[in-house]
Amino acid sequence: MPTKGDAPALPGARAVARHVRISPMKARRVVNLVRGLPAKEALTVLQFAPQAASEPVYKVLASAIANAENNERLDPDSLLVAEAYVDEGITAKRFRPRAQGRAYRIRKRSCHITIVVESVPAAAGGRRGAAAGRSRTADVTAAPARRSKAAPAKASKATEATADDEATDTAVDSEPKAAKKAAKKAEKEPKAKKAEKADAEAEEGTE
Repeated sequence: MPTKGDAPALPGARAVARHVRISPMKARRVVNLVRGLPAKEALTVLQFAPQAASEPVYKVLASAIANAENNERLDPDSLLVAEAYVDEGITAKRFRPRAQGRAYRIRKRSCHITIVVESVPAAAGGRRGAAAGRSRTADVTAAPARRSKAAPAKASKATEATADDEATDTAVDSEPKAAKKAAKKAEKEPKAKKAEKADAEAEEGTE
């Protein structure tokens, strides 16, 4: 959005609608939606806005675009809603009869809608967009490289940890397996051998 200051004024046009029969607060709600948007995009927003004030604001914006195109010979696609504000107009005072002979005042408010469009060169925006696109692509391409460098170190650490865990698991599992094998061998021995061993042990005990 163009900013005011020491910078030279950009070419543009304006349109004003005076004494619009709608309250300023209701019109400001709609004007705040389109301030700073591209002119074509602002027209689309106003076309589908549900507020009642969107119709007069749409007409004022269309008139400003037409003034810029016909009077200033500007490209409608390069226009930007630089200024958009609503001033309070005259207030018509009416009275409505109420109960017991009373009269209540009705204020019928109006407003003045002003919209200024300015032509923004597309080249500057294109350069900025291209620079931003290059920086984004550079970041995206650099990120996988960083990940790939860090990946082998992490992988080696992970493999070492898994190897240590497997060695400890095999050492722990080997002890119970040996005990189980000895128990199975003892069960498979014939009963006669067991009896002979028992007799031999008994004789040794008696001696």
